[in-house]
Amino acid sequence: MDGGICFFFVINVCFMINSEFKPSVFHPYYFIRKGLYQKINQHKDVLSGKLLDFGCGSKPYKHLMSNVREYVGVDFVNEGHPHDNEQIDIFYDGKSIPVQDNFFDSALSSEVFEHIFNLEDVLKELHRVLKSGAPILITCPFVWKEHEVPNDFARYTQFALQSLFEKNGFTVQTKDKSGNFIEVIFQLQVLFFHDKFYLKINRIPVINFLFRLFFIALPNSVGFLVSKIFSKTKTLYFNNIVIARKN
Repeated sequence: MDGGICFFFVINVCFMINSEFKPSVFHPYYFIRKGLYQKINQHKDVLSGKLLDFGCGSKPYKHLMSNVREYVGVDFVNEGHPHDNEQIDIFYDGKSIPVQDNFFDSALSSEVFEHIFNLEDVLKELHRVLKSGAPILITCPFVWKEHEVPNDFARYTQFALQSLFEKNGFTVQTKDKSGNFIEVIFQLQVLFFHDKFYLKINRIPVINFLFRLFFIALPNSVGFLVSKIFSKTKTLYFNNIVIARKN
């Protein structure tokens, strides 16, 4: 393979976005999505049997759930998040999930709690539909921009989430975090330039490529390398990951 062909091959491979939820360095949400995918994959084995995915959307992590026998996606109408082409099995009316008590063996809820104003009521309902001792794995942002507006209500610390779970019939077994201080800094830098300028220039092919190279891929790559040095600094981070069990 000569030098020119090799160069374009490398560029094309690097430029591909694997997916929205397991992205390449050319994706503007590289750090936060990568961290979430890794953490859900790390903790997935606590989930088994008949699984409730609460706020399932497009079910992006369904393929990871090797221990799950039946995957039931529940979501609710949200004006900030259309559900076109999403495989939702049950719609939640904001008050009750239309299944009997003690119905599910486990539950997953990823990036949903910040969109719920009455979170304690929802935790009580999740408690009702889970079997005794059933685990629930949740992820919830700590540092991220407003999204799915106007239904973006809260950011929680790990301590707030533990308190909410314990007040509503759960025991918290694991508290984890995705991302670190350096990744957050680089992610927010990329996010600013992407949201501020990308839609204005993305239809011009050469400018589009150069923008993605220098304002997305390059800072993501540099941030990845620098974050390895400061990986244990997690006082600023992207997401809380909590595993709790129904008492």
